[in-house]
Order: sequence, then structure tokens, then C-alpha cells
Amino acid sequence: MYFDVASTAPLHPVARQALTAALDEGWADPARLYRSGRQARMLLDAARGTVAEVLGVRADEVAFTASGTQALQLGMLGALAGNRRRGAHLVHSAVEHSAVLHTAEQWERTPAGNGTGEVTVVPVDRLGRAAPADFAAALRPGTALAVLQSANHEVGTVQPVGEVAAVCGDVPLLVDAAQSAGRAAVPAGWSLLTASAHKWGGPAGVGVLVVRKGVRYSSPLPADEREAGRVPGYVNVPAIVAAAASLRAVRAEAERENARLHGLVDRIRTQVPLLVPEVEVVGDPVGRLPHLVTFSCLYVDGEVLLAGLDRAGFAVSSGSSCTSSTLTPSHVLAAMGVLTEGNVRVSLPFDATEAEVERFLAVLPGIVAEVRAPLGLDLPAPAGAAPVTVRGGEPGTGDTDGPDAGEPAGGGAPGGGAPNGGAPDGDAAGVAAAGGEALVLDALGKRCPLPVIELARRIGEVPAGGTIAVLADDEAARLDIPAWCGMRGQEYLGEAPAAGYGGDRGVAYLVRRTA
Repeated sequence: MYFDVASTAPLHPVARQALTAALDEGWADPARLYRSGRQARMLLDAARGTVAEVLGVRADEVAFTASGTQALQLGMLGALAGNRRRGAHLVHSAVEHSAVLHTAEQWERTPAGNGTGEVTVVPVDRLGRAAPADFAAALRPGTALAVLQSANHEVGTVQPVGEVAAVCGDVPLLVDAAQSAGRAAVPAGWSLLTASAHKWGGPAGVGVLVVRKGVRYSSPLPADEREAGRVPGYVNVPAIVAAAASLRAVRAEAERENARLHGLVDRIRTQVPLLVPEVEVVGDPVGRLPHLVTFSCLYVDGEVLLAGLDRAGFAVSSGSSCTSSTLTPSHVLAAMGVLTEGNVRVSLPFDATEAEVERFLAVLPGIVAEVRAPLGLDLPAPAGAAPVTVRGGEPGTGDTDGPDAGEPAGGGAPGGGAPNGGAPDGDAAGVAAAGGEALVLDALGKRCPLPVIELARRIGEVPAGGTIAVLADDEAARLDIPAWCGMRGQEYLGEAPAAGYGGDRGVAYLVRRTA
């Protein structure tokens, strides 16, 4: 089952039909005056009109790009260039797509006025929502552009676009509508909008850039006569025709399917915490996309979990803190202050069925338990579920108090601690807690979730009120240790220099056991 349409949607049947027909009828250069060129031009104009109708804009405000990323880059840089007399200040939320973040980084290195471009990042709350008041506070007389997504691509939280547009006033607002285009209307008030066809079931290689009339825009690239001078290069007419046809079809389906998908996602949101211990469902439970849900599992590497789900027949994605490509936390989850490890994003296609969702819920607990089994952790049962005990290499004992509520967990685990509360071995140089002295756990050189796993295994070794110092040099630990404390009811005391606890690098993360 393919549950990853937030990454890319399968080609819609309408798109396939339109693409096949347009390959025969729209292959010529639409800028030429001969018959086949005029025919291609008619198809291009009709597609532009369809996209404009669905998005509620004028046809001459719509330009087609080679991707959603290119649309974002051109939209941001073009608006900043067009409004350079206003200033060189850019504002965006902390949870924007990486294309926005990278463009902002480049802007900060771009000469502007007497210096370089300036960027202010607006924080979000624990649900991933940016507050209009925070956007208002970030604006200043030299602000040339504000950027806000319509809905978040990792957790599905819908952003207050209309309210932010109102506080922006005459400052142009660019809205990244990649996740909502075709599924929901974008509130009014924005100045520029971008979208990507492969997100709604159109072909890859087609992006949309909308610049409203009256908005100052200057292409950051050399001049080109095509697409109103906003996007250089030859247009792919057949792909654009297919993208437009599928956008109209998807918008019509969304009117019927959104409520049904919303109910299926509600089922996942409510059942996963009941079926899987130590899990956090993230994002706004109400103000969200109808088809997307994200949850994070403690003590689990996201890629390992995804591989298990893939073997079970489910294609899902992860914003996990530790990935083989970057080894860095998800910037979205980090900005929200939620758990970044063991992250799973489920995004349902229009044809997803209740039976498929129930099968996903049936296989998920076993897969998570299998991944956790070698860790030697006694996990408390989630509310409403039968007791769950996972002990690596041992039969379950039924003890679900957990390692932080009594005796320390037995069994070996990655991270170097000895079983049954004995002295740590090798590089996990623990110091027994006594008289206020902290128990030191050396997790230097270990990737997440290993520092958190070691903390969970060993916190039972200190009395209530005692302190543990976790030495770690993985950036994700800065996010996941506080998140673990919040989930487990322990007190996070903050960071301290590692040298004060015997470390030669990294940071000491201090945790006080509350019970």
C-alpha cells in the first residue's frame, strides 16, 4: 500500500490520458505561428486557464516552472529583487520547505544595499503553527518579502495564511501551496503562490508560480521571452496539459474525499498511541490536512522502522532525526520541539480504504516491538492497551513499570551500559550517583536514538531527585533528550559543558529523575 502521497502522488488516470493525447497534439513550439505551433499554444493557454480557475486567479498571473522547488526559488528571489527599494529583509517561518531555507541562506550572502540580505525566522508552537503576532513582530520597514506555507509537508498543520496576510499589509506574502493545491483553497491576501504538479497526481517536472497583478517582480535570471519573462526556457506543453487536467480532477475529488480521508487519519491518530507504547503523535489534531498524520516512536531509528513497514507492504516516509544522507534532525520537528527519532509520516491517497488503514494498524505494533526488542527496555503499556513488555533475549515478565519507575531494565543495549544496574563497561563510564553527584552516561560518538536509549535504561539507577548527565555529540540529542523528558515525566535541567563531566567534546545534557 502506497501511503506517501505527500512525497509524490501516483500519476492520476486523467493526467495519463491527457499526457498521451497532448504528446500527439501539443508537441510543437507554442511560440511559432504555423498550425502545429498554434495548436500547442491553444493547449498551453487552456491549461493555464484551468490552473488559474482552480487556484482562483487570472490566467496571465500563472507561469509554469520545471518544479515546485524552482517555483519557490524564482518566486522568492524575483520578489526580493522587485522590492529591493523597500529593503533587503526576508521573513519566513521555521518550518518551511528546505527550498525556502536554502534560498534564504543564499540571500543572506547576497549583496544588498550597504550590506547583504537579512533574514528573520519566525518560530512555531508545538503543533507546528506560526502565530500571526510573531510574523507581525518580525516585520520592519525594510521587509521586502514574507514566506509562509499553506500547510506543513511533514506534520500536516495548516498555517494561518489569511491572518498572516492581514498583518503583512503591503509587504508581499509568498505562499508555498505544494501540499494543499488541489486539496483545499488557499485563503486570500497573498501576493505570490507556488505549487508542484507531482504532489497532486500530475507529472513530475511541472511547477506553478503565480504572481498577482500589481506585485513587484523582477526575474533573478537573464531575460527570456517565455512565461511572461518570469521563467526561462522551453515549456513542456504535454506535461503542463496533464498537470492542469489532473489538478481539476483532483479538486473535484477532494470535495468528495476529504471528509472520508479525515476520518481515516483520525483513526490512525487515536489508535497508534493505544497500540504502541512510547509514541507521540505530532501536528495539529484539528487544523490539519485531511490525509496526513505523523507520529514518532521512542527508542527507534526511523529508517529501520520504515524498512520493516516496507517489508510488510507499506510505503511511508520519515522525517527522522538521523538519516543516512544527512545525519541531522528534521528541521520541522526540531522547530516544534517534539521528538525527532523514529518518525513516521503517513499520507493517504484518495483511494485509500478503511481495510488498508486497519491492516497498517495491525502490523505496526509488532514491527515497532521487533525493532525495540534488542534494546532491553521494559516499556509501559499505552493507555487502553494490554501490557507490553519488550526484553531483548528474554521472555516477557509482565512487568511494565519501565526503567524509570523502579528497578533498572535488564539486558544488553547499544550504548555501553551493563545489565541489571551494574557498573557500566567500556566507554560508558558511569559514576554512581550519591550525595548529589550525577550519574554520567558517555554516549559520545553514538547516533540517536542511542543516547536516549541509554538514558531510559539507566535512569532507574539514581534515586528520585538524582541527576543524570548524558554526554553526547549528536546534534539530535539536543532535541530528543528534552522531548523524552516531556514524554516520560522527567525534569530536563538543560545543558552544561561536557568537560565538567569528564567529556572531551560534545555537551552534557542534565536530567533529574522525578519519580
